Amino acid sequence: MRDVIGLIGFVLFLQGISGAIDHLAVQPFMGILLNLFNREVIPRVELLADHAVLANLSLAVLGVLVMIASDWGQPSESR
Repeated sequence: MRDVIGLIGFVLFLQGISGAIDHLAVQPFMGILLNLFNREVIPRVELLADHAVLANLSLAVLGVLVMIASDWGQPSESR
């Protein structure tokens, strides 16, 4: 279960970085998957539409926090 949550966090991180790159330049690859948040959620929420780059970077930070949280309290290996 922790691996799935970590994978979700990684995808959120990639979507946030990809969306910020898309606003600043051009999306280089995997636009359909990586720009889902950027192209479907942000235009529908007025507050996010006004600050799209900040929203994408916040999504990337949320992804990192989810990845950290998925490893939190993981039992250490004993000999």
